[in-house]
Amino acid sequence: MHIFFSETQPSKNQSITHSILDNAGVVLDIKREDQIHRDVSGNKFRKLKYNLIEAKKSGYATILTFGGAYSNHIAATAAAGEIMGLQTIGIIRGDELAKDLEKTLSENDTLRFAHASGMHFKFISREQYREKTSSAFLEQLKDEFGSCYIIPEGGTNDLAVKGCEEILTAQDNVYDIICCAVGTGGTISGIINSAKAHQTVMGFPALKGDFLDKEIKKHTSKTNWKLISEYHFGGYGKINQEGVEFMNMFNNQQHIALDPVYTVKMVFGIFDLVQKGVFKKNTRILAIHTGGLQGIAGMNKKLKKKKLPLITIEY
Repeated sequence: MHIFFSETQPSKNQSITHSILDNAGVVLDIKREDQIHRDVSGNKFRKLKYNLIEAKKSGYATILTFGGAYSNHIAATAAAGEIMGLQTIGIIRGDELAKDLEKTLSENDTLRFAHASGMHFKFISREQYREKTSSAFLEQLKDEFGSCYIIPEGGTNDLAVKGCEEILTAQDNVYDIICCAVGTGGTISGIINSAKAHQTVMGFPALKGDFLDKEIKKHTSKTNWKLISEYHFGGYGKINQEGVEFMNMFNNQQHIALDPVYTVKMVFGIFDLVQKGVFKKNTRILAIHTGGLQGIAGMNKKLKKKKLPLITIEY
């Protein structure tokens, strides 16, 4: 199992590209990073790769990280830790979830999967969670859990960006535009760093706010990128009826499942921009599928409570 994250990535973990649109003089292909691995897919594989290699090299036996109750990063870290023989600890936002852990696990597919993969949870209040990057709080966690390799929320750090720089390959040089969904900014930073001079990287934030520019500039000095911020469907972890209908339609037509938090917002945005004639004729666009399909079950529970249409994609 140690080969799961190796210095030279096995060929079986290389993603493949599917053409999904050739219309109005615009070619749109999607790079299936979601197919790298079922449980550690897409950008989570890329972000964790060099972090877990470093943890192993440095002699750490435990990985500690942060996330919400439906976090793709939490699920992927738990799975990767189990594969690599590392103990994992998840600092989870929402101390109310600890009151009846059995009920929480029965109702939350993400946490149930992470727990089954061996992850130990520490549930903290939302107020405490806001201190997740403070030195004092991190020292408290080290005192409580001992020597741990700490990975930040969402997995973004310099080693994560290094991993995401491997998303693009020489075969992708033919594209004019590279598109990806944006959460914490690590994935797009790696793509920006490896993109060629003739390419523009377009990011589609999954959340509201204008802080992402600053975060991205921490990891890249290049200027060949821009953020398209009007396709967030109401904010992080939110999707509306239009988004659900688009997900289901896209899967029915293209046989490609999108996730409700990130990639649906990107693909919906690209389609809308194509229809509006934003791209020049003969533009070749590559969209990066960053995985996250495990979040469908949790989103459907939210949609059901709101009596909205459900995502019909099975995962």
